[in-house]
Amino acid sequence: MGGIGKTTLAQFIYNSNKQDFESSSYLEEIGKHSKQPFGLLGLQKQLLTDILGGRNARISNVSEGTRKVEEALQVKRVLIVLDDIDGHEELGALLGTKAFHTKSKIIITTRLLDINAWFGSISWRCQVEKLELLNDHESLELLSCHAFGSKIPMEGFKELAVELTKYCGGNPLALKVLGSSLFVDAEDPRKQSNIIEIWESTLNSLYPLKGELDCKIQGILQKSFDSLPRASNKELFLHIAFFFVGEYEDYVVKILEHDWHAKSGIMTLINKCLLTVSPSNKLIMHQLLQEMARNIVLQESKDPAKRSRVSQNYESYRLLGKGKGSDSIEGLVLDMRKLEEEMRSDPLTLKTGSLAKMDKLKLLQLKFVVLSGSYKINFPELRWLCWHGCPLETIPSGLLMSSLVAIDMSYGNLKRFEPPKVLNSLKILNLKECYELVSIHNLSRLPNLESLILWNCSNLTHVCESIGGLKSLALLDFTGCKYLMKTLKSYLNHAQQFPGVCTDAGIQQSPFLLPDSLKLLFLNNCNLVKNNDVPVVSSDQSLFYMNLGNNLFEVLPNSLNLKTLRVLELTFCPNLKCLLCLPSTLEELYTNWCFSLEKITFESTRFRLREFVYRGCNKISEIQGLFKLVPIAKHDEADLGHMKWIKAYQDYWVDLVGDEITKERYLPIQVLYEYGIMSTYLPGIRDENMPIPDYMSSIPFLSFRVPSTEKHMIRGLNVTCLYSLSGEDEDMWVLFIKISNITKGLNWMYNPMVYCQPRFYEDAVWLSYWPIGNILDTGDEINVSIVGNGLMVSECSASFVYIDDDELELENCKSYTKGEEVIGGDLSDFELTTGAYYLCRRDYFKITTPDWLKVLLGDTIPSTELRGWRKSRQTQHLKASFMELKTFRPYAIPRLNVDSRSMGMEERL
Repeated sequence: MGGIGKTTLAQFIYNSNKQDFESSSYLEEIGKHSKQPFGLLGLQKQLLTDILGGRNARISNVSEGTRKVEEALQVKRVLIVLDDIDGHEELGALLGTKAFHTKSKIIITTRLLDINAWFGSISWRCQVEKLELLNDHESLELLSCHAFGSKIPMEGFKELAVELTKYCGGNPLALKVLGSSLFVDAEDPRKQSNIIEIWESTLNSLYPLKGELDCKIQGILQKSFDSLPRASNKELFLHIAFFFVGEYEDYVVKILEHDWHAKSGIMTLINKCLLTVSPSNKLIMHQLLQEMARNIVLQESKDPAKRSRVSQNYESYRLLGKGKGSDSIEGLVLDMRKLEEEMRSDPLTLKTGSLAKMDKLKLLQLKFVVLSGSYKINFPELRWLCWHGCPLETIPSGLLMSSLVAIDMSYGNLKRFEPPKVLNSLKILNLKECYELVSIHNLSRLPNLESLILWNCSNLTHVCESIGGLKSLALLDFTGCKYLMKTLKSYLNHAQQFPGVCTDAGIQQSPFLLPDSLKLLFLNNCNLVKNNDVPVVSSDQSLFYMNLGNNLFEVLPNSLNLKTLRVLELTFCPNLKCLLCLPSTLEELYTNWCFSLEKITFESTRFRLREFVYRGCNKISEIQGLFKLVPIAKHDEADLGHMKWIKAYQDYWVDLVGDEITKERYLPIQVLYEYGIMSTYLPGIRDENMPIPDYMSSIPFLSFRVPSTEKHMIRGLNVTCLYSLSGEDEDMWVLFIKISNITKGLNWMYNPMVYCQPRFYEDAVWLSYWPIGNILDTGDEINVSIVGNGLMVSECSASFVYIDDDELELENCKSYTKGEEVIGGDLSDFELTTGAYYLCRRDYFKITTPDWLKVLLGDTIPSTELRGWRKSRQTQHLKASFMELKTFRPYAIPRLNVDSRSMGMEERL
């Protein structure tokens, strides 16, 4: 964005390095000069003159100038700065379009993010450096340098200085300008009290945003606005700055697309650094850019009634109170709760007649406003009606214009909603927390409705059956509609017991099918108790997202169609015991605080789960395809095969750590099954019954060769290690094992999901069995390495397991199908390089590879490829799936923000 320091940095680099080149050239404000008559020709002449060492360049047209610049750059080593490039054509005119090889350095400053696209056909080595805003500490230093002549504020000014830095939002130009304008002379303490008052006055003029921006800051920031290619882009920017900062992008696009081509326009604003989109898909704009937008509108007229947008509460209040509306106004905002905090005079009566004069009104946002007068109003262009806390019990027909795209009547007193006429343009209807709302009728008059939000409409008992005919409905939120679900269930119960007499029983709401177009369904906190408590779901839907959280069922309701589900939220379902045959399409699963949940299975071993969050689920013992945790006490000796000797320790208890499911659980000794590997942990046990290993080492490394196996077939490999505590931070404890078949070029690196916490001054034993006999041939060189972080490995050993050790071993060591993601099955998603597999459900590589793991990886494994759970290999199918998820992510209701660990969270697409 403007003022961030691009030019300043380029000037510094230029002045520091130009002496090292044959010649140099600095062209400033190219975007401004190129728009003047013969502007590009003049810039070319200056560039050529500088490159040629001061000799005047003679060129008659731009094409000739471009050719001569190209020729000069082929033979001379030059340092060039092109400051404030506005477009591709300027760059092409100044540097040409031919690929060239040179030792020259060219620095370009621009506000456009898509600069890489300019170099698609030219083999230049282009590196893009996106400058960041200053952090709080840097901002305070810069402001202090200009205001006090030192890096720290003078005594008595710190709080004011901190407030000013917050206003500037890390923008260096704003910090410099404001700091310089408030300079304090430290040698004249007599003026200090007066200067503090000046600072306080300055702060008061800045808050709240009033468009009173310093003219120098305004000029720099407005360059980006002025360079927008279309008038619709400028109008879109102003609308977003005034009304939609912090709103979800999809929501804004629906409202503004028809008039201002918002989908493409938002991308243009992003490329011009006038707007950003947060990871949660919200529109974010720097506060100074908002201020610049308000200043642009402020300059339209001193009279608010003659401006295009009115967003200051006191101005909107006076317009409505004194009947001064006009046809200039396209958007108006009034929040009475905020205004009442500042009001000192008797309140004015706000009149609907003032609105009637605004026949060009497109965007209207009222919050807790009471209007008097007739609602026979005509808003032929109104796109967005947002009236939070509306006191009316029904919506007057005069407010419901056929042009409306979105209606938001949240927190109001509505008792009945019924559109009086067909609204073909309406896509969003938000009646969130209308606690008095009882019934909704004639939804067939909203044929193109896409989102219906009834969040916490706790007294709602009737929704008309025509909801099933809404062919475009994608989002339906019944969160907290307990009475509606209760009424539907009562109808079904009476219909089963007394066919044909439900109306006589006083039950008027009959069940309804939901439309096949539905993508997102919220039924959380709906008092769903039994598995037949959801009587409203059709069998032909293509649901992407479903939220059933805060309900009391023990298994998922059997009327739900989950075949196409991508996201399932089940947070706060305390009675839920199991989730069986979840669809293979599922990509995100949230089961936080499902205290009774024990088991999860999928309909296919090739499921696509990318994110699984399960905080507080302390009873989970099996997630099919991921892990299984079983107490030794539940195993027969036959189940344990060659490890049956550990059955004697079934009454011993261990303190398992390493994952959310181990929190607050002190368990009897368990067997962990993961990736086809079988592990168990024994606390401080050195038993004479433990089999004597074939190979042993007092260091965490073993190397040996596979012996001749003429008489016995190798089933797998046992690996044992002793480890103890070497650090106190539990979150840093890690155990990794790497088994390598050097001869065949195969490597498996495995980090178990859980492990035993050793007692102080005592070793713990980790026993693991690897069913890899099918890739072990006589003479193969095998290496075993074990690495711990916060855990010190003092001994390791290994033994071969043969098929005739115990015939029942066949049952335990089954052959895995190709589809299973286990050793012996399909580990392709975990393959880093050919034959190297990373079996780990955590991400240890958020910034750099830890030193302790570099030892294990060696030089052969590219640690930059490690992402946790599985390699970040995204097929076109998954990319398309993610775009669908982003499009349909609920933008009307914020997601529950859960601070928890995620098992197997792949790097986000």
